[in-house]
Amino acid sequence: MNKLKCGIVGYGYMGEIRRGVIERHPDLTLAGIYDINQNLRNSIQEATFYSSLDQLILDSDAIFVCTPNSFSPDICIKALRQGRHVFCEKPPGRNVEDIRNIRKSENPKVKLMFGFNHRFHPGIIKAKVIVDSGRFGKILNLRGIYGKSGGKNFHKSWRNDKQISGGGILLDQGIHMLDLFRYFCGDFEFVKCFTTNTFWKFNMEDNAFVLLHNQKSQSAFCHSSATLWKHTFMIHITLEEGYLIVEGLLSKTGSYGREKLIVGRRQFEDEAEALGNPSEEVTYFDRDSSWDLEVQEFVKCMKEDQPVSVSSSLDALKVMETIEKAYQDAQRLNVNGELNEEHCRL
Repeated sequence: MNKLKCGIVGYGYMGEIRRGVIERHPDLTLAGIYDINQNLRNSIQEATFYSSLDQLILDSDAIFVCTPNSFSPDICIKALRQGRHVFCEKPPGRNVEDIRNIRKSENPKVKLMFGFNHRFHPGIIKAKVIVDSGRFGKILNLRGIYGKSGGKNFHKSWRNDKQISGGGILLDQGIHMLDLFRYFCGDFEFVKCFTTNTFWKFNMEDNAFVLLHNQKSQSAFCHSSATLWKHTFMIHITLEEGYLIVEGLLSKTGSYGREKLIVGRRQFEDEAEALGNPSEEVTYFDRDSSWDLEVQEFVKCMKEDQPVSVSSSLDALKVMETIEKAYQDAQRLNVNGELNEEHCRL
């Protein structure tokens, strides 16, 4: 079977990662790369560098969109309307309107998938298998922390320019945690949120505290932060008969620590050596295949003409709707992080 020709739009950090995935996959080949920075031409000598986005789309079977948030929707729409499959990095634009506009151009003949690669991390995959097996009962609640230390040049990043990004750390990084909450529990109908920008002083949040609740009486709490100073990833899943904890995150830099899954079964004092300290099973993971696994899923959908069921446009829409609700609720705080008494009054 002929290889699918893939074009990459945007050749920054994620563009380089996607190129590696494409070149490793036996059913894909790199058609070329487009970036508005024409100076990159000299550093991509072994690949075809396009000066025309339209031409790259025409020469490709699938387009990988790896651009800042403000550019992604138009590129996705252009490629979809040309009958090209699209893989787009998260978030799917700056707001809910962006992903809704993208979905208007989606049709059954082309596949549209978004880069929620945390679903494909080994700790998450194993945790999902355990949850779905039902051997620990139903999920009662979830708690997640995802944060980083911004770094001395953090304020210069396009991610902290609201005109380009659309939001702060919640939209940039917390979106992964909220997507995982939904992956494990489904939709959350009720959203409460506090945001602050007391350290970096951006015109958007550097911390977000999001509380969710659904009609199944499951609750979830997410702290998304650009001021943890120590890169941190942790999701704690409490079930009727035990708990699962994924800590650490395999990444290119390794700064989030070694990824591991902790499994504990509920034990009361008549079963355990000490009250509140059940025995635990710990599994460590040392290889990050998340980037390759999600693209394998994308390729399967393209090759076998299957609908995208993981990290689909609906998944992207739902998590963006949750973020929109969180931002709307957080507006009751003023720019200095002080409570707006009028909006808080019962």
